[in-house]
Amino acid sequence: MTTTRRTVVGVTLALATAVVTLSADNWPQWRGPLATGAATAATGLPEKWSTANGENIAWKLAMPSRSGATPIVWNDTIFLNVAAQPEGGDVELWSLNRAKGEVAWKKPITAGNYKINKQNMSSPSPVTDGRTVWVLTGIGILKAFDFQGAEVWTRDIQKDYGAFGLNWGYASSPLLHDGMLYVPVLHGMKTDDPSYLLKIDGKSGKTLWRVERPTDAVVESPDAYTTPALLEYDGKKEVVLTGGDVVTGHDLATGAELWRAHGLNPGKARNYRIIASPVVAGGLVIAPTRIRPMIAIRPGGRGDITATHTAWTFDRGPDVPTPVTDGKLLYCVSDRGVVEVLNVQTGEVVYGPERLRPAIYSASPVLADGKIYVTSEEGVTSVFRSGPKFELLAENATEEFTLSTIAVSKGQLFLRTEKHLYAIGK
Repeated sequence: MTTTRRTVVGVTLALATAVVTLSADNWPQWRGPLATGAATAATGLPEKWSTANGENIAWKLAMPSRSGATPIVWNDTIFLNVAAQPEGGDVELWSLNRAKGEVAWKKPITAGNYKINKQNMSSPSPVTDGRTVWVLTGIGILKAFDFQGAEVWTRDIQKDYGAFGLNWGYASSPLLHDGMLYVPVLHGMKTDDPSYLLKIDGKSGKTLWRVERPTDAVVESPDAYTTPALLEYDGKKEVVLTGGDVVTGHDLATGAELWRAHGLNPGKARNYRIIASPVVAGGLVIAPTRIRPMIAIRPGGRGDITATHTAWTFDRGPDVPTPVTDGKLLYCVSDRGVVEVLNVQTGEVVYGPERLRPAIYSASPVLADGKIYVTSEEGVTSVFRSGPKFELLAENATEEFTLSTIAVSKGQLFLRTEKHLYAIGK
């Protein structure tokens, strides 16, 4: 690891109100109310539960197949992006009654679901502002529904702008801000078409701008499965994208690229696709890549800011799981279950490496009620204490294949496996 210690001055983060109109009790998008993976106001969450004997399980609902999509929660409603069959069939949006764990309605999004490697076409997580819910599929169908299940509009991104060309299928979730959706298509392994970013009006479904995002990444390295982040500083707002070996910041009004940082693929490898998404924390943009290096970037630059605005780098970042942060500490879990905790400002290691139960980890860690929760593909959720020392509190097994990240709301955890959605906590 190398670090550059600098003080971040004049940077204001207001993510609690900037991403969507939020309540701390809601989980309106895949990385939660702050888009950091943290629910800092959550209390009373269980450390231990058992799906075998029902300990701390409020209810469970059978799922027809696996999904990488996180449940999203708004007050008494849960939304799920669901592949109705393991292979083939439709991708659907489900609305659940949160209190009872019952399906209120199901609406088709698209036909033609298919499985590719671990995932299927239900991987993007829905997003909501409490009035409308938007849901995207790996096939490129994007729809808006009201809370009663009435379709507001539909789009076909591939029909409008060409076939997706990612090696492992499209899986990015939209970013919602001020009623606008920001949808990235960063690809190149299976296409010569350019990568791009869309701004779509959430009310009408119309494209307000489309900007191409060129890079010199090669073979599979142009592919990214990341969700954009919103950066706020000094009264400015920018959309941040990672993929194609670089980090870029874009103007919200026009989509124009304002700055670019290289360094995500210093060896120019041909297989540096990026899965873990960028996180804004402590006045910095934290950008994971394919393990090394994860880089932290100070805002405010223009043009090529690689040399001037790189705050620190770290050579043992995560590959698949997106880090979680409280703004002071950055908790990283590798896809092999190795925990590293860093000081957000300096990149210095606070502790680690520490080993969770050996397994593959695709779900991202979440932070709530002084605890970190992260689930392996084998369905074991490890719980360890947040803070500067590692303390494993519990291991909770379902024995059900799991890709989805836990959601947190009103004293409960929502854990989605291949077979069930569990409401954990009474």
